[in-house]
Amino acid sequence: MFAEHLPILQIVVPLVSAPVCVLLRRREWSWGFALLISWFCFGMSALLLQRVLQTGTVIYYVGNWAPPWGIEYRIDAVNAFVVFLGALIGSVVLLYAPRSVAAELPGVRANLFYTSLLLCMTGLMGMAITGDVFNLFVFLEISALSSYAMIALGRDRRALTASYNYLLMGTVGATFYVIGVGLLYMVTGTLNMVDLAIRLEPVLMTRTVLAAFAFLTVGISLKLALFPLHLWLPNAYAHAPSVVTAFIAATATKVAIYVFLRFFYGIFGTHYTFEVLHLDMVLVPLGLTGVIVASLVAVYQTNIKRMLAYSSVAQVGYMMIGVGLVSVTGLTATLVHMFNHALMKGALFLAMGCIVLRVGACELEDLRGIGKRMPITMAAFVAGGLSLIGIPLTVGFISKWYLVLAALQRGWWPVAVLILLGSLIAVVYIWRVVEVAYFHEPTGKTAEATEAPLSMLVPTWMLVGATLYFGMSSTFTSGVARRGAEVLMAGLAP
Repeated sequence: MFAEHLPILQIVVPLVSAPVCVLLRRREWSWGFALLISWFCFGMSALLLQRVLQTGTVIYYVGNWAPPWGIEYRIDAVNAFVVFLGALIGSVVLLYAPRSVAAELPGVRANLFYTSLLLCMTGLMGMAITGDVFNLFVFLEISALSSYAMIALGRDRRALTASYNYLLMGTVGATFYVIGVGLLYMVTGTLNMVDLAIRLEPVLMTRTVLAAFAFLTVGISLKLALFPLHLWLPNAYAHAPSVVTAFIAATATKVAIYVFLRFFYGIFGTHYTFEVLHLDMVLVPLGLTGVIVASLVAVYQTNIKRMLAYSSVAQVGYMMIGVGLVSVTGLTATLVHMFNHALMKGALFLAMGCIVLRVGACELEDLRGIGKRMPITMAAFVAGGLSLIGIPLTVGFISKWYLVLAALQRGWWPVAVLILLGSLIAVVYIWRVVEVAYFHEPTGKTAEATEAPLSMLVPTWMLVGATLYFGMSSTFTSGVARRGAEVLMAGLAP
């Protein structure tokens, strides 16, 4: 009985639990309860992924109402992988949270923060699981509104501005999405994804569908921060509390990329999207531009969180290149990099949270000699940085190997060269941090800094360990990603 209801429990459990955190007035109680729920969700996501890999697509009718009248939750290898990733990151971040929250959000009721985090998890996992395009919008708004609230909690007043800018651009993206869905509903009379894929085939070349395609492309691209629609991301990551940045950076854009894949590979289909409308001729150039430009901008940043934020824009570029290559290998690269980037960027931002706890800043000049005062923390940062570059035996290497392979299979060797160039630029901005941390003497607050507490180091190194483990043994991640890629290439229409 429990196994049958895993899809709905994955959403209902954190959704119902979130208000309970408000009622638990004590900081320790609300954190303990949120942590318990997050790990329970992670366990369910692991069971769900295992079930999908063993038996194939899992279909769940909400309220026993069959689609298209009722809402269908449809879980295959792609979204089971995304749900597993979101639950994993949420669990590790909550394990890390108490000391960081106490230090960076002293005047904020912690129970409200944990409520927002559980709601954000609910929204992200709901977006991945649902098979209904309007239901997806509801979950999109749940995750977005809770994200705006968490970013605004930052001590720096610029956090409010960053949250407001994110709200404005997020609202534009959501509006474009709803308009696109409304236009599709107008011509098909359905909101179910599979039903949409079937009913769209006879009317794909109508102006209404073309307009819907355009609105959805722009709206979802805003949400996933595709260059040049990324302007909300650097400030949001730089000024949000460290624990919030780590969670959002590792999950939000990844789920938005999943939504993009589901629409343009699943609902519209590869033939219409890439052979008729040639969306790949837009995605690959924008992805490459994002990789090069964002990486170059990252080189000149003095705030390390901001530097990592621009790095995230570049990493989104890599993922969208894989989408635009329109092959099983390209999609495998995208899906495996979604997972790998979440691990490495989560580890990097958690390491920065440890530094902020002890030094109170993340400006490059303030971290002179920090490697000598916080060696374990900086070792985690260096390991994450090596993965970001794509050094062998790290997960970053696996992702870029598949991406270069996919580009060469298409005969696009200039794309492969630019992908490698992006990795070389990453060497520069990671080296800047390493140089300041290890080749200067500690000064100011850095001279008085001590190693981060074990409660923060353990979760950070859990993600670092995962980047190394899955870099040396990628059978699980690349295997699931390849199955997901095959599902996406097949589309939703029978």
